[in-house]
Amino acid sequence: MTLAKQKTMLRILIIDESRARAAELCAGLVTAGHQVAAVLPSILDLTVQIESIRPDVILIETDSPSRDTLEHLSVMSRDMPRPVVMLTSEGDSDVMRAAFKAGVSAYIVDNLDLARLKPIIDVAIARFEEHQELRLELAAATKKLSERKIVEKAKGILMKTRGLDEEAAYAALRKLAMARAQPLGKAAEDVVAMAKLLL
Repeated sequence: MTLAKQKTMLRILIIDESRARAAELCAGLVTAGHQVAAVLPSILDLTVQIESIRPDVILIETDSPSRDTLEHLSVMSRDMPRPVVMLTSEGDSDVMRAAFKAGVSAYIVDNLDLARLKPIIDVAIARFEEHQELRLELAAATKKLSERKIVEKAKGILMKTRGLDEEAAYAALRKLAMARAQPLGKAAEDVVAMAKLLL
């Protein structure tokens, strides 16, 4: 279930050094039916703040995203990812690309019409969820590929040390995995590790 469908009222963390702008955003979010989880003046200790505040979405308003801001976002995106909406007056395409790479889901340039806040947040959530799905698919594909490589390596070791053909080596590996109640990849890792010890 997606975040938007799961919750009608989202908890949103606002990060803005300007208290006046932050107050306007708070009013806009409440009007849009969301809850302001907290307002922070800077992105420092972002991961720690997210751990304690547990927002659904992060909304950052800044004149121009600094390198520090983007680095903090990258760490957060890796450790505890959340949809991030960035409101800025910086329209430079390189900065925009760097922001997306750091984990920003929606990048809005120039003044925001507060009436557009809700659809922008919805789009950011949809884009974030799609990105997370792709990350999971990539991780699964990478794991499968590395598992296939280790199985091939283990088969090679069994073929060389026991004089087996490829089919027999694979059958021996499967038998070992079943006897130990392990996945094939784990049994293959053990065979490779044991061969290293013996060489």
